[in-house]
Amino acid sequence: MASAALSLLPTQLYSVNSEIDSITMNNFGSKMKSIPVINTINKDYIIRVKKSIGDIKLDGIINEEDWRKAEVANHFHMVLPYDTGYCVARSEIMMTYDEKAFYLAFIFHDTIPGKRPVESMRRDFVFTNNDNFILFIDPFNDQTTGYSLGVNAAGAQRDGAISEGNVNNLMWDSKWESVTKNFNDRWTSEIRIPFKSIRYKTGVDHWGVQFSRNDMKLNEKSAWAPVPRQFATATLAYAGQLLWETPPPRSGLRLSLIPYLNGRASQNFEKVEDIKYKYDFGFDAKVGLSTSLNLDLTYNPDFSQAEVDDQVTNLDRFELYFPEKRQFFLENSDLFGNYGVQDIRPFFSRRIGLDAPVIAGARLSGKVGHDWRIGLMDMQTGNEGDLLARNFFVASIQKKVFARSNVGVILVNKQQISVPSDWQGNWYNRIAGLEYNLASRNNFLNSKFFGQKSFTPGEMASEEYSQGIDLAYSRKSYLLEMEEFYVGRDYNAEAGYVPRYNFLKLNPRVTIKFFPKNGSLEYHGFLTEVVNYYAPGNRELMDRQIGANYLFQFKNRAHLDIINNLRYIVLQEDYDPTKSGAYYLPAGSSYKGYDFALNFTSDNSKFFKYLIHSGYGSYYNGKRWFVEGNFSYRIQPYGYISLIYSYNNLMLPSPWERTKLWLIGTKLDVTFTDKLFFTTYVQYNQQSDNININARFQWRYKPVSDFFIVYSDNYFPEYMVEKNRALVLKVSYWFN
Repeated sequence: MASAALSLLPTQLYSVNSEIDSITMNNFGSKMKSIPVINTINKDYIIRVKKSIGDIKLDGIINEEDWRKAEVANHFHMVLPYDTGYCVARSEIMMTYDEKAFYLAFIFHDTIPGKRPVESMRRDFVFTNNDNFILFIDPFNDQTTGYSLGVNAAGAQRDGAISEGNVNNLMWDSKWESVTKNFNDRWTSEIRIPFKSIRYKTGVDHWGVQFSRNDMKLNEKSAWAPVPRQFATATLAYAGQLLWETPPPRSGLRLSLIPYLNGRASQNFEKVEDIKYKYDFGFDAKVGLSTSLNLDLTYNPDFSQAEVDDQVTNLDRFELYFPEKRQFFLENSDLFGNYGVQDIRPFFSRRIGLDAPVIAGARLSGKVGHDWRIGLMDMQTGNEGDLLARNFFVASIQKKVFARSNVGVILVNKQQISVPSDWQGNWYNRIAGLEYNLASRNNFLNSKFFGQKSFTPGEMASEEYSQGIDLAYSRKSYLLEMEEFYVGRDYNAEAGYVPRYNFLKLNPRVTIKFFPKNGSLEYHGFLTEVVNYYAPGNRELMDRQIGANYLFQFKNRAHLDIINNLRYIVLQEDYDPTKSGAYYLPAGSSYKGYDFALNFTSDNSKFFKYLIHSGYGSYYNGKRWFVEGNFSYRIQPYGYISLIYSYNNLMLPSPWERTKLWLIGTKLDVTFTDKLFFTTYVQYNQQSDNININARFQWRYKPVSDFFIVYSDNYFPEYMVEKNRALVLKVSYWFN
C-alpha cells in the first residue's frame, strides 16, 4: 500500500522564476492567490500549502489523499561538499494543515545502499553526525528569528530556536509529534506541529521556509532553496517561501502548565552530616498572550535534571564560560543574553540560581508588530548562607531596521533585598547597553557595534563602560574579520559574564580557502590573525598572539588543522601557572615564546570516530606538552560510549616541580527508544582533585513530560573517600 501511494506523488520542482514583484496564480482550484513581495534572496522558491480535507494518521506511511494532492518540494541543491548544482540524493517534501496544526511528510531516497548512519535516538542530535532532515521556519518573515524542527533516520527529534539569522539554540524544546519509517531504498516521516507550540504573526499567509537534508553515506548536505556553502542551511536570509491557502488560525489566550514533584536524598560526607531528605514541588507556566508574545512564569523551579557540564582542565587566567541549559531561560534567550560579545555579556542567566535558590520569576518575550521585539524578566532568589535575597530585572527592546538589521537596548538591575546596615557590598548593580547589529540582505556582511555603561553605589567612576566593534565579511573563498573591544577598569557587570577588565583589544583575522577540482580534499587554506591587548591608559602592550594556521577539510568530513602561535604576555597580576597555589609569577613580568599544535577530527560517519588535539611549546617561563580530545564508538541506533581525555605536562623551572594534570571522563549514552534514555558520566579531574559520577535516567512518557532519576556522587581520588552524594526523583507533566 505504501509503495502504491508513493508512485502517485508528483515530482515537479515548485519554484517560480519571475522578475516581477508580485505574481497572481490560480493556486488553489478556482481561488486566485497573490504571492506577496518578500525581500529575500530565494523569494522565487515557493511551496503552496493546501488545507487538509481529511485526517492525517501519523504512521510514517504516506498514503493519505492530502499527500497525493499536495505540492512537492524536490530537486534539492547541494550545499556541501559543493554548492554549484543539484544534489545527488533525491528528496520529496509535502505539507498540509488544519485548524490546530500543520503537517509535513518527506520521502528520502537512498543513492548508496546500506545502513543509514545515526548517533542514537536521543533528542537534539548533532546535524553533521546523522542522516537527518531539518525544517527551518521564519514565521515573522524577518530573516532573523525562527525555529528548527527535524528528525533523524532512527526517529529521534531535534528542535531549536533560531536567533541572529542562523544561530540555533537546541536547548529549546517544544511539543510536537513525528513517526519515521525505514525501508530498503528510502526512509520516510510524518510530522505534526501544533500551531500553539510556536510563535507566529496572526493574519499572515506566508512564512519563510527551508528544508535541509544530511546524507552521510554520500557526505552530502543539501537544501531546497540554494545556500552558499560558507553558510549554515539554517541561515534564514536564504529561506524560500511557504504560502498558506488561508492564514494560520488566530488564537486567544493560551495556557500551558508544567508542574513538577521532586524528592531528594543527599549527604555531605566532608561536613560529617547525616542524610537529608527533601520533598518539593513547583511549576512553570506558559501564557500565550498572542500568537507572537509569550509570558513564562515559574515558582520554586527545580533544575536538578539539567545535564552536567563537561569538566575541563583550566590553565587560563580568566573565568571559563558554560552555556545555559535550563529550560525556563531558553525561549527568546537571545533577547536577554546576546548583547555584547562572547566575553563581554551584560547579562548571563547562569548567574541566577546557582548560588541561591530561585523563589519565583516571570519572563515576557516575543514580537510586537512587524519590527519590534521585547523582553522583560524579573527573578527573585532567596537567602543562602551569607548571601542576601536578590532580585534580577532585565528589560530588552529590539527594533528591526533595513532588511535584516536591528537596534537594541538592554537594562539590567541586580538588587540586594533587605540590606543590613553593616553590609559591605554593593546593594545594587546596573547596566545600560545600546547596540546595532548590521546584517546585509545576502548575509555576506555581519557586524555589531555596542556600548555598555555600569552603575554601582558611590561616586561615578570614569571607566565604568565598555564598547566594541565586531566586523565580518564572508564569501566562499575568504572570511575577513576585525574586532575592537574595550572594557574599562571600573566596568562592573555582576549579573553578566565579563572575565577580563581594563583592556583594549584589537584582533584582525583573515581566512582564505582553495577548492581543488579533484582529489580527496574539499578545501584547504590558511587562517592568520593578530590578537593584541593593550592597557587603555598608556596603550602599553599587555598580550599578543600571532597565529598562522593551515586548514584541510576532506570530502569525507574529516578535518586537519596545523596551528602555529607566537605569544607575548605581560602579567597584570601575580599568577600561578600550575593553579596549585604554591608559587606565583610576579605581576609585571613578561614572557614570549612559540607553540605548535595539530588538531585532527576523523570521519564522523564511521562507527568509531575520534578527535586528537596535541601540541608543544612555550608556557610562561617554561614549556608545555599536551594532548586532548575524545574517542567515541556508537552502537547504532542505541547510543554510544565515549572517552574524553586531557593530559598537560607543565615543565617549569624551580621552585615549581614538573606538573602533570590528567582529566579523563567516560560517557555512556543509551537510548532504549526515542522516549527512554540513560546517561552516565564518570569524570576524573586531577586539577580539582575530584571524581564525579552522574547518572541520569529519563522517561519522556508524554511530549515534553518527563520522569527523571538522577544520581550524583563525588570522591577524593586518592583513597576514593566520599565527598557528597545525592539521589533525585522528579516527575513533570505538560498540561496544554
